[in-house]
Amino acid sequence: MTGKIRLNKYIASAGICSRRAADELIEQGKVNVNGKKTTELGFLIGEKDKVFIDGKLIHPKKHEYYRFYKPAGYITTSDDEKGRKTIYDILPENLRTLNPVGRLDKDSTGLLIMTNDGDLINELTHPSVKVPKVYVVRINGKINQNQIEQMASGLEIEPSKKAYAEVEVIEISNKSTLMEVVLYQGLNRQIRKMFDYLGFEVISLKRIQHATITLDGLKKGEFKPIKPKQIKELKAYLSKIAGKNA
Repeated sequence: MTGKIRLNKYIASAGICSRRAADELIEQGKVNVNGKKTTELGFLIGEKDKVFIDGKLIHPKKHEYYRFYKPAGYITTSDDEKGRKTIYDILPENLRTLNPVGRLDKDSTGLLIMTNDGDLINELTHPSVKVPKVYVVRINGKINQNQIEQMASGLEIEPSKKAYAEVEVIEISNKSTLMEVVLYQGLNRQIRKMFDYLGFEVISLKRIQHATITLDGLKKGEFKPIKPKQIKELKAYLSKIAGKNA
């Protein structure tokens, strides 16, 4: 670190949380700089300053970005009270400090972006930004145009919770329908609940893209670093759509 930077940026660079969440920690009086509680937003710190959160010294980390192809049978968390298998059981030790961007349920497969960049996680998941996530989904039975339009206009999958999805049919057979589904929300088990609402069962669900990052070139259970050029393109894309949604 050279020169002085804002305290919230320093906290985010340690992989603790996003800058917005860091501001909340500062306001709550949980941040201590050089032995003094600091509640001033915009507070600047230098190279020799020591920052503590809830009494624990934090350090900036080099940001890491990986693509991971989650297989079925694992939940997207670092710990589970029920003893179920998690993605961290198959990730190498050096990636176990990274956080997934969003979640995929146990039976779902596909792309997870893994990173310690709190700001990027916030940008990719914050509901106000409306970042597209693309899935390939197979359901039992045949979907019709009216049901596709219902999904686009919104289904109340829970009391006072309306879910939306853009659907494009890839293939319809006598027993199932294969579709590409695009979400701009992140409701819990959203796709499964939407199809359940319409009377369908999801046979398979795979995320193939999140914003500009795709699953291309990955096999199940495989992980690869995301190239700096791709991260630059991703951040430019997020900045662009955030401006449109402002």
